[in-house]
Amino acid sequence: MAAFLPLHEYEAPTTAPRRSLVARAAAFREMADQTRIGRRSVRRRAEGMTAVDVAQALEDARFLARQEARHEPVTDDERGRAELAEWERLERLLAAAAPNTVYGPDLDDVVQAELAAEAAATTARDAALRATARSAVGADGLRAPSEDSTSEQTGQTPRGRRSRP
Repeated sequence: MAAFLPLHEYEAPTTAPRRSLVARAAAFREMADQTRIGRRSVRRRAEGMTAVDVAQALEDARFLARQEARHEPVTDDERGRAELAEWERLERLLAAAAPNTVYGPDLDDVVQAELAAEAAATTARDAALRATARSAVGADGLRAPSEDSTSEQTGQTPRGRRSRP
């Protein structure tokens, strides 16, 4: 049974002061790409819509943009502009398609290109992380457990002790 310290006896680590929740949330908001969020939001809402539905949604988005421009300063509304531009692009896409075509990500070449780019970036990032991990393991003079085939053959644990049968 693990013993837990009462809250008043717990000592916080002294390594580095933690940023407040507000500071961490602000940093997260700065990292978020508002245009990307806006485009993806529109695509989720547009899935399953026909050209007529998309045209109506575009009119609604234009109306909301005009209303917001009247009542609020929209100097840095990246997401709103991206959403309006995405509705316009989807309207053109469905207007060029066959009648009664329903929007879906498989129909949209732009979405497919973005998905391919994200997959390539993820693969590159994972390869870089693996290379970093390998170099860190190599710098310590240790081998990764998956690469340690001799311990499996000899029955020894990675620290040199014999395993129990």
